[in-house]
Formats: sequence, C-alpha cells, structure tokens
Amino acid sequence: MLPLKLAKSHFSSTRSGLLKKLIAESSNEDESSCVLQLYDVPGGAKTFEDITRFCYGVKIEITSLNVVSLRCAAEYLQMTEDYGEANLVEQTETFLNEIFSNWPDSIKALETCEEVQPFAEDLHIVSRCIDSLAMKACSDPNLFNWPVAARNCKQNQEDDHALWNGISRDTRLSQSDDWWFYDVSLLSLPFYKRLIIAIEAKGMKSEAVAASLIYYLRRFLPLMNRQSSFTDTGHATIPNTSEADQRALLEEIVELIPNKRGVTSSKNLLRLLRTAMILSASPSCRENLERRVGAQLDQAALVDLLIPNMGYSMETLYDIDCIQRILDHFMSIYQPASVAASPCIIEQGALMAGADALTPMTMVANLLDGYLAEVASDTNMSLAKFLALAIAIPDYARPLDDGIYHAIDVYLKIHPWLTDSEREQLCRLMNCQKLSLEASTHAAQNERLPLRVIVQVLFFEQLRLRTSISGWFFVSDNLDNGHHHSGNVVLPNNDPCQRDTAEGNENLRERLLELEKECSSIRNELQKLTKTKKSWSILPKRFGFRKKSES
Repeated sequence: MLPLKLAKSHFSSTRSGLLKKLIAESSNEDESSCVLQLYDVPGGAKTFEDITRFCYGVKIEITSLNVVSLRCAAEYLQMTEDYGEANLVEQTETFLNEIFSNWPDSIKALETCEEVQPFAEDLHIVSRCIDSLAMKACSDPNLFNWPVAARNCKQNQEDDHALWNGISRDTRLSQSDDWWFYDVSLLSLPFYKRLIIAIEAKGMKSEAVAASLIYYLRRFLPLMNRQSSFTDTGHATIPNTSEADQRALLEEIVELIPNKRGVTSSKNLLRLLRTAMILSASPSCRENLERRVGAQLDQAALVDLLIPNMGYSMETLYDIDCIQRILDHFMSIYQPASVAASPCIIEQGALMAGADALTPMTMVANLLDGYLAEVASDTNMSLAKFLALAIAIPDYARPLDDGIYHAIDVYLKIHPWLTDSEREQLCRLMNCQKLSLEASTHAAQNERLPLRVIVQVLFFEQLRLRTSISGWFFVSDNLDNGHHHSGNVVLPNNDPCQRDTAEGNENLRERLLELEKECSSIRNELQKLTKTKKSWSILPKRFGFRKKSES
C-alpha cells in the first residue's frame, strides 16, 4: 500500500487516469489537498517515485533495468495519450521496441520481468522478450553487430580432444554457436526454460541446445563441476542452492535435453546420471538418463562408467545394476535378429582383421571387458552379477577374447575361494579359439585356470599352428613349382622380380622356422604338464593327441 498526498492544484495537471479518478472521488471543494491509498503498484515505491516526478514534469531516465516496471506501472495508472501527449505508456513502449533490437538490453529487461511478472505477462512483455532473444540466438551476432558478452564457454569444449563418431567435436559445435550460453544462464529457470523451447522451435541445432542446458546446470549444481576439469571462475556455481532445488532443477533440465542420439557426449550424460543418483532424483529421471546413455554407449569411456554405488546396501563398490540396465538398453537397440555362427578354427590374422571394423557392438564389447576387469577386483562382486554382465554382449561381438580372459583372470585372483564348478562356469565365458598367441601363452601357464581350460587352450593353439604351417608349406610348394615351370628362361641378376621372389622365399623360411619353434615349445609344455599331473593321463586319448609327435 502506498499512501499518496496530492495538492488540489495538481488535480488538473496529473497525467494518470487512475489518479484523476481517485482524486475526484476523494477531494472536496473546501479541501486544498487529498490523501490517496494505492495498492499493488507494479515496481513498488521506487517506480512510483519516478512516476510521481514524471507527473510533476520532471524528466526521468528510462533504462533497460526500469523500463519494464515503468511500463507496467504506467498501464496500471492509466497513463495513456488520453491524459497527455507523450505520456509514459507511449514513451516506455517506444523504448521497449528499441530494446528488443539489442541482445544485452533484452536480457536485462527479461530478468526484471520477474519482479512484475503478472503485469508483464498481461502486457506480453515476457513473450516479446523471449521471441526477440530466440531470434537473435539463432542468428550470427557478427552479421548484426550485436554487442554480446565476450565470455569463453570452456565447459562446452571440455571434450574437444575427444572424437564424436570419428569426427572432431569442433565440427559439431563451433565457437560461434555458444556465444549466448552465459547470458541466458543468468535467467531464472521458468524464463530460461521458455527461452530454450523458443530457441529450439526456431531451428537451433540440437547440439547447441543440449550444450546450453549442460552449461546452465553447471551454474547451479556443484556436483556437475566436481566431476570435471571445469575451472572457469567466470562460470562458478551459484552458492546456497538447496538440495531440493538442485534436484528439481536437474529433473527439469533433463526433460529439456533433445531426445536424439549424440546431441551431448556420453561423458555429460553419465555425469548427469551420477548427479541424479547423489541427489536422489526421481526414478523416471534416472531411467531417462540410463536410456540415453544406452543409446550411445559405444561413445562412452571406461572411467565414466565407474559409478559409485549409492544404494543403502552398498553391496559392491560400483553400481553394477545401473550398468546392467544401460547394457540392456543398448542391446535392445543393436541386437540383430539373427547371428551367424563362428567358424570352429579361426586364424589369428583373420581375428585381427575383424577387430578393425569397430562396430558399436564391438566397441561396447571392448568397453565391457575393461569394466569387468575393474569390478572384478571388488571382493564383494558376486559371480552371478559378473556372469550376467559378461553374457549381456554376445560372443560374436568380440573379435578377440583377450579382454574377457583378463577380466576372468583378475576375478579368479581376487576370489580364490571359488569352487571348481564355479571356476568352470566362469571360464565358459571365454572362447579359447579366439585368444591371441600372447593370451594363449599366458593361459597355458596360468595355474588359476581349471585343467580342462588349459588343455583346451593348448589343443586349439596346436591346431592353429598346424593349420598355419600347412598353409605356409602349400605356398612354398607353389613357389617351387613356379621355378620348375620357368624352363630355360633366365632372369638377369639385377631383375627386381627375381630379387622380390628371393626375399619372399627367405621370409617364408623364417616364418616357418618360427612356427616350428612355437609348436615345439607348446609340445614341451604339454609333456611337462603330463608328467607332473597324473589326472591328465586320459586327456591325450580324449583329444586325439599322438604319443610321438612328428615334425
């Protein structure tokens, strides 16, 4: 309530229709002045003081910080052209139209709308500010010479060194796209939310919208900055934000992120998920984030998947169930209807060639194997959860099984109390045919593995070596036959073709000697194991090994 005392002599000079009406109703002929009481004047006492000076003919300064409250108060007091030329309604409206062509002043005006929001909404000042800002955000500021804030959005370039779908992230979001991030982050959540929706509706790239949302979150959520290398003091978080407010803000922003694969990095999504768990966000919010991470799990890094367990039981060090759900989301997208069966014996060269084709499934398989190796060192990691994670990715997705073998080896080392049947069950995750030569050599000497697995590794490695040796002999014979069929044709000593053939034969001989040494070494290992372990006496017959190997 504002008490107002006016002299009767000013009755005819007032420029407010409302004040004229009130004065006429409250003043008598014998009184030289009257007292009025005004309620809910927009902008409060400070704004009404400026209007009073304006009514008395004193020139007032209209700025981007007071124009909204003055415009709302002028409308409330009915200061239209009917009560004087160049009245306050017209002046403030003209100034607002000038502000809408300027980015910084539009931001300031929108911020001040919060103080008089009901009146500003009725006069469509908020919607006009938002439409003006949205149009400018979708345009190049250099084309229109807008004086935008020269701040560097470092946190939006945190993953510039990383690749997105094999392409440098700079090509997705150039520096000219993020010039408006800081200014709009100064807005309250309701205004910011409406502005982001308007910007997206006007055609802004989804990547830029998502980056702005992450930027906004980092100003208010300390947990988002604590998990990154974000050190820009110009974008420090807002202090004294309650946990409930942070949780509500996170849930609102997550809903605004465009539902499109790759609009933001998996690193950001996993950081959001971790923050949601710490703040106890709603199940729908966490499920939303898990589904988004699962859709682009092939772009994730191992360190980001190591989410601490926030549950009450604290059964394991890391949240295994969360990763299991993310894997299930991924497999629901990428699991093909039918899978071709793998051949019985696979050449190591063919395995390495297949690894070059890094499909999303193969990339996730490698990622999962690394994750399993990390969580295997947790003594509380149950065998059931380990097996469930490992079999989530089909066998065909792994060109080589070195990664899963390493995870199995770590689990066996940390859990020495496993029974023989549990060890057998664990080792069934590994395909001995898909181990590299280095992994096979390690497995053949690994005392933590069951005897059946060690013999199987040796068996398949010997078959692979025999197949390789036969192949080299076949190539060598063909080269020799080629020389015999050449007849009396003699090539000069300096002929490049003759030198290449000689070098090729020499390389073949060297490779053949290496393979023979490897085969001999494996035979010796097998003989040592046969002598030291009586339980192996029936295995040679079962697998068809000869007692005397021929060279």
